[in-house]
Amino acid sequence: MTLDATEAGGGGDLFAANLKGSLLAVASSAFIGVSFIVKKKGLRRAGAAGARAGAGGYGYLLEPLWWVGMVTMLVGEIANFIAYMFAPAVLVTPLGALSIIVSAVLAHFTLNEKLHRVGVLGCGLCIVGSTMIILHAPQERTPSSVEQIWNLATQPSFLCYAAIAVGVSLFLMLYCAPRYGQTNIIVYVAICSVVGSLTVMSIKAVGIAIKLTIEGINQAGYFQTWVFAVVSTTCIVIQLVYLNKALDTFNTAVVSPIYYAMFTTLTILASAIMFRDWSGQRASNIASEICGFLTVLAGTVVLHSTREPDQTVSADLYAPLPPKIYWHIQGNGDIGKEREDDSLTCEFITVVRQDYFV
Repeated sequence: MTLDATEAGGGGDLFAANLKGSLLAVASSAFIGVSFIVKKKGLRRAGAAGARAGAGGYGYLLEPLWWVGMVTMLVGEIANFIAYMFAPAVLVTPLGALSIIVSAVLAHFTLNEKLHRVGVLGCGLCIVGSTMIILHAPQERTPSSVEQIWNLATQPSFLCYAAIAVGVSLFLMLYCAPRYGQTNIIVYVAICSVVGSLTVMSIKAVGIAIKLTIEGINQAGYFQTWVFAVVSTTCIVIQLVYLNKALDTFNTAVVSPIYYAMFTTLTILASAIMFRDWSGQRASNIASEICGFLTVLAGTVVLHSTREPDQTVSADLYAPLPPKIYWHIQGNGDIGKEREDDSLTCEFITVVRQDYFV
C-alpha cells in the first residue's frame, strides 16, 4: 500500500485498519497480562530451588511454568506485532492498559497480591484514559517501502532521541542496576521502558516490511530490513532479562502499571518523533489524547499506591545482625545465658538455624 493509495482509499480503509489493530492489541494485552502471572509463579518456584533472578540467577530457564508464561507472552507479542502493521503506535500502545487490569486481577486471586477497592478505581481510570486515546488516535499513512522508514529513522530528531535512549539505558544497566536495582523499582522498569520504545519502532518497521512483502513488494533485499530485525532482537532480549529481574524482585501489580506508564509515554514520544503521528492533527484531538494519557497515568498511580509490598522470604541461611543483640543459647538441656553485647558490629554473621534471637 503506497501513500497515494492510502489517501485514495479514504477514511473507510483507515478505519478498518485501525479496527484490526485495536482488536489485535486487545488480544495481545490479555495474553501478556496472563503471562505476567504465570512467569511470576515460575520465578517463585525457581527462586525456591536456587539463586533468584533478581539476584542474577538464571535457574528459571529450567522451570517449565516459566516457559509456559514465555509462550503466552510470545503469543501476545505476536498479536501486538501484527497490530503495529495496521494501526499507529499511539493507538496500539495505550491498549496495553488492559494487561495491567488482567495481571492485577489474576494476582489478587492467584498470588495473594491484594487488589483493594481504590485499586479497582485505578483500573477504571486506565480504561477510561485508553478509550479517550483510541477515540482521538491519528490515522497513519503506511510507508510504501522500508527505505521510507529508514529515512524516517535517520532524521536528526529521531537519531537524537535514539542516542539519548541508548546512553540512558547503558547508564542504568552498568551503573544504577548493580547498586540500586534490588531496592528501587524504577531502575529495572526504566531499562525495559527506554529499550522498549526502540523495540516498538524497529518492530513496526519490520512488520511493515513483512506486510509489503506479502502484498508483493519484496523488502528482503534491502539491508535496512535486516538492520531493523537485528535491533528488534537485541532490544527484546534486553527487555526480557530486566523484566524478569523486576518481576522477581517486586510486586507484580506494582511492576505492571509502572512499566506500562513509562513504556507507553516513551513509545508515544518515539513514534511522534519518528512517524510524526501528530502532524496535521487538530489541536483539540491532540489535547484529548494528552488528557487521555494523563488519565491513564493517574490510574497507574492510584493502583500503585494501593498495592501491598511483596513478602519475599530469603532462602539464605546467613543474615547480618544489628549492633545490639539479645540471644538465648541452649546447651546440655539448659537455657542458661541471656546477654546483651554492645560491642558487636553489623558484620557479625551467625547461622540463624542454630540460635534463637529476640
